[in-house]
Amino acid sequence: MTWQIDLSHSEITFSARHMMLSKVRGRFERFEGTIDGNEAHPEFSAVSVKIEAASINTRDASRDTHLRSPDFLNADQYPYLTFTSRRIDMISSDRARLTGDLTIRDVTREVVLDVEYHGQAKSPWGTISAGFSATTTINRKDWGLTWNVALETGGVLVGEEITINIELELVKQVEQPATAEAVA
Repeated sequence: MTWQIDLSHSEITFSARHMMLSKVRGRFERFEGTIDGNEAHPEFSAVSVKIEAASINTRDASRDTHLRSPDFLNADQYPYLTFTSRRIDMISSDRARLTGDLTIRDVTREVVLDVEYHGQAKSPWGTISAGFSATTTINRKDWGLTWNVALETGGVLVGEEITINIELELVKQVEQPATAEAVA
């Protein structure tokens, strides 16, 4: 069964340390993805997500421009970040570890997300939705995102660890019945 991300009820956010003092948070405004789910055996499901790099938003236009530049995401040359699952390890009926390939700037590395399943509900319009939360922490240098500035007081301007938080509401896609081919 195929599920699609409901963009208006989902978000992909991140945070990183600034000047070793506070966390700066941001989000990606545009992304899409599908989950080929196996409800009887969730470990056989597959996840694919594509995120528009230029849609990064940290509520600071000059910082966002810098994050889109070759110093960071290089959104003109690499317009998408992608994630493709490899394996799902069920921990319990509502928790799993999702292992997959995260590609940023044409560099692909394996990441593991801790996933929580929040259940399913039928909407007033008759569609079926499912909810998930996921989180992981990556080191941005593993993807070649090495730009930084040393601080006089020690440390650096931008932390290396990036925490990624994902809230997804998925909508079950209605399977279309096979049509019989016309016989001549």
